[in-house]
Parts: sequence; structure tokens; C-alpha cells
Amino acid sequence: MSIEIKNVTKTFGKVRALEDVSLIFESEKIYGLLGRNGAGKSTLLNIISNRLVKFDGEVLIDGEDAVENDKMQSKVFLMSEVDNYPSSMKVKDIFKWTKEFYPDFDIQKANGLAEKFSLETKKSIGALSTGYRTIAKFIVAIMSNAPYTFLDEPILGLDANHRDLVYKTILEQYGENPRTIVISTHIIEEVASLLEDVVILNEGRVIKTDSVENLISSGYGVSGKAQDVDEFTKDKNVIGSDSVGALKTAYVLGKDNITSVPESIEIIPINLQKLFIELTGEGK
Repeated sequence: MSIEIKNVTKTFGKVRALEDVSLIFESEKIYGLLGRNGAGKSTLLNIISNRLVKFDGEVLIDGEDAVENDKMQSKVFLMSEVDNYPSSMKVKDIFKWTKEFYPDFDIQKANGLAEKFSLETKKSIGALSTGYRTIAKFIVAIMSNAPYTFLDEPILGLDANHRDLVYKTILEQYGENPRTIVISTHIIEEVASLLEDVVILNEGRVIKTDSVENLISSGYGVSGKAQDVDEFTKDKNVIGSDSVGALKTAYVLGKDNITSVPESIEIIPINLQKLFIELTGEGK
């Protein structure tokens, strides 16, 4: 059980949004689909969910072609950045109609979540603020119980309390109903603790795909006086650095033998957000 993307390329006029993308989303995992704005995240999700059907390559859902395949597409739910509901439609009616297309949609729990988020379900979706439209779309997506649930920017416009509630809800619902959840975002620090595996897109290409544990353990920081740091890292794969006055921190990719460390420098861990920034920075 998986979604397999094979050599997918998508262009819009002269712009190549995706280039030869191949990857697998396995069942019952929480993924992070990470990339800067314009990296191709939303394009990839729209292709998987059959909202874009003209592309080169192949998408398979549980071994079957995903294009114009209603049976396979019924396993996929995409929470999109775009507002696809009629602006006059009330939230409670969105819940009702979602149940028609996704029989496992839990209206009772959806209403319970709406209360937790202080979402007024009698309001039309167009009358809600950006944050509350995001909340409404998130509740619909997570309560669809679709085997493949894609959340595209699920914290857009949310305050700190609501973001925290979103993260807790994802973990709770995954625990109750394990499935593949893909969180597409360029805001990484807060979601890092939720993720098992990560796919990093940059300029339409997959540049990394691995478990969070492996990614973090594959890099480290070297901190100290600039000349000492440069000397220690001269034969290593430095992917970026920060400097403040005479002090410098260099970020190294690769599991080098770092047992012999001069006292003048310090080896520090690198978190997922910093690794992402250095891998996708200008010119990378």
C-alpha cells in the first residue's frame, strides 16, 4: 500500500515546476513535504490528487494509475491552500457533503473539533477569516479519514494556540486511525517533532528523501573562531555557515569521524530547519 511517483515532470509554459520527480509515500507514516515557496510542493500534490492531469511520468496509488481513477482517488484527500468551496456554503454543509463523498468522514468528531477551535459551523466559508478558513479545511481533511491525507500549508493564518491544537489533533487522529499523512509546509521548526520521514523539494527537484532521524544525524555544526573552524572543516562537505565577528559556525553534511576535536572548537547538533535552510539556500 503506497503512492508511487515515477519520473514526474510538469511545466507551465516555460516554467518547469517539477522535474523528473520520483518518490514513494508509504502507508501509515507522517511525512513532511518541505520546500521553499515555489519549490513545486502544491503542484506535486495537485497531480497526485488528480487536479492536474497533464504531466509527464506516472502516479500509482496502491499499484493503480491515479489519473481519472475514481476508486483510487477516493483514498486521497487534499487540503489545499486554494479555497475550492463556494463562498456562500456554510461549514456545517461542507461537513455534510464531505460525508457523501468520504463515507468514513466523522461528522460528530468534526463538530467536536469545531467547538475546540471555536469555529462557528453556521457561518459560510466566505465569511470566515483566513485563519478560520484554514481551520475549517483542516477539520474536513483530518476527519475524512482518507488513507492518504495531504495537508497543504495547514497552519496558514493561525495563531500559536491554534497551531498547537492542529499539531495535537494530527497526532491524536493518527493514533486513532493510522494512515499516510503528508504535511506540506515551508515552516519546519514547529512540525519537525511530528514527522517520521521527509521529502525536500528545491526548484522542482527532490534533493533529499529520508527519515528525520537519519537526516539530522547526517549533519552537524562546527563552532569556534573562524580560522579554527575553517581549518577543521577544510576537507569536509560544508553546506553553509554563519559568522558573528570573529566567531563562525559551519554546517557539515556527512558522517565524518569527529573523535579528534581541537579544544578551540565545539561540535553542535544541527536541527531539521537549519539543515533545510542550508540545503535550499540561494544557489543550492
